[in-house]
Amino acid sequence: MRLKQYITVLLLATGCLCAQKYAPEADPRELKGNPESAGATEPTISGPAKLPTQDLLNMKNGTSRPGGLNGVTIEQRLNSQMPLDAVFKDEDGRSAPLGAYFGKRPVVMALVYYDCPMLCTQILNGMVRALKILKFTPGQDYDVVAISFDAREVPSQAKAKKVVYMRDYGHPETAGAFHFLTGDLASIKRVTDTVGFRYNWDPHTGQFAHASAIYLLTPDGRLSKYFYGVEYSPKDLRLGLIEASQNKIGTAVDQLLLFCYHFDPKAAKYTPVAMSILRVAGGFTVLGLGGFMLIMLRRDQKQKGIRPA
Repeated sequence: MRLKQYITVLLLATGCLCAQKYAPEADPRELKGNPESAGATEPTISGPAKLPTQDLLNMKNGTSRPGGLNGVTIEQRLNSQMPLDAVFKDEDGRSAPLGAYFGKRPVVMALVYYDCPMLCTQILNGMVRALKILKFTPGQDYDVVAISFDAREVPSQAKAKKVVYMRDYGHPETAGAFHFLTGDLASIKRVTDTVGFRYNWDPHTGQFAHASAIYLLTPDGRLSKYFYGVEYSPKDLRLGLIEASQNKIGTAVDQLLLFCYHFDPKAAKYTPVAMSILRVAGGFTVLGLGGFMLIMLRRDQKQKGIRPA
């Protein structure tokens, strides 16, 4: 019985192979003359030009990196001075130089655009998540500035975005410390050039290609730290704000942590400094040995003093 089943299966498989081998192929001329068939074999995505999907993504010559990402990067320019005279509009449409948001406290800054459907939202989400854990108070210890790098955006879009994130942050009394700005192309370019923020416009997807980071700046508007990605460590953010404030905020414990930790610009985070730890341990060791030797010397002197003549 099993032998008959095996033979039946073998015959069916052979028939399928033969059918595929000798099946008539579609005439390319027929497909070309049939718009529906042509669309089925050459899918497209929406864009200003109805190009094949692989062309819209610039996937030429086997290249796996979309051409829209060429040149997209963030070049660290630590200690660079922000253009404080560049004029922007806040979420209520009031024009002011960028310097109006500096001068008193360190600043947490994000470069985004408010109509971004993906990455910018993740940047702002990650920033607010970290700020909610942070024990420092906006408006007292630091300020937050978000700048749109899309010159087409207007204050009403900035205001709508601020409403969302103030609701998420959960402390409406700190709204005066959060600033969502828009500006013209000249002002935007001055900021992005200072920060080293390189981005491209992809006309096929109708979006900006850009990298993700937030930035810490000193009260006088100098770049102090870069934090990459979309998740930001509250501990690193706290230590960075303390350094950016020139130790005007924070506690004695924070000062000790800064001594034991070093900010790695490449990793964009604070890492333990083994040499500092060894120095501290070495100092305690030297003090301990010195104390031990002093005690032993005194003990020997006392023993010599009580011996009979």
